[in-house]
Amino acid sequence: MNARTDPSVLAATQPFFARLPSGACMPYAIYGAGEPLVFVHGSLCDYRYWNSQTSVLSRTFLCVSVSLSHYWPGNDAAINSEFGWQSHVSELAEFIDAMGIGPVHLAGHSRGGCVAFQLARAYPHLVKTLTLADPGGPLQVEGTSQATLPPATQALRARVAALIDAGDIDAGLEMFVDSVSLPGYWRKSPSSFRAMAIDNALTLPKQFRDALPAYSRAGAAEVQCRTLLVQGEKSPRMYRNNVDSLANWIEHAAKQTVAGASHGMTVTHPAAFNRLVHAFLLEGSD
Repeated sequence: MNARTDPSVLAATQPFFARLPSGACMPYAIYGAGEPLVFVHGSLCDYRYWNSQTSVLSRTFLCVSVSLSHYWPGNDAAINSEFGWQSHVSELAEFIDAMGIGPVHLAGHSRGGCVAFQLARAYPHLVKTLTLADPGGPLQVEGTSQATLPPATQALRARVAALIDAGDIDAGLEMFVDSVSLPGYWRKSPSSFRAMAIDNALTLPKQFRDALPAYSRAGAAEVQCRTLLVQGEKSPRMYRNNVDSLANWIEHAAKQTVAGASHGMTVTHPAAFNRLVHAFLLEGSD
């Protein structure tokens, strides 16, 4: 998400729509053949976010990128469930099961990393490996009070939500994107990324009202599959702290760093990120 990003990696592709037994309809894109590799997007994104991964990794894997409910191109009027990480975990598990592709290699970025982590805990039979890139959410440190986001982060998000609710979408998105990446990121982003973020802007206030669960040693111990933790070298400290802790807490975990990258590593440094994921998945192949 900077001036060097190839805008084509975020170009729209024609999605399919999976009608789930619960009645939910999940948009997804699918490429390639082989073992299934499912991608889960984070804030302000949708299935298009992973184009720079699916275009390459589909040479080896069956790549499936989804749009969680309430995100583009979903229609809020046709969605029965409330926006929330628990709903997203349930519907993603339902999707994997309904498609008959489990157990899958599961990869999530930012907020999508939290969804993927919680799915691996709750539905271990559906997940063969787990890749978490800068997983979002608070960190529970033993001996401290219940984990929450820092007050400064909460105050910033309240300002962002107020801007978006008032219709000042661009200012709200600039404030948020710069806060989770680096100052100036929003204005340097290609028009394709900004268009995707604008398509999903109304999910941001809903997301802020849906606090993500804290990562804990006990919760991480429930993840039994091989796990890859990836951080951007320049990512905000909260994400790097999550990666460091989870790498220590998850039994079968490895940690990697994308040099020179910040939070948007999957788009700004796709070749490096793809090499790490490809090597990790092949390392455990039969």
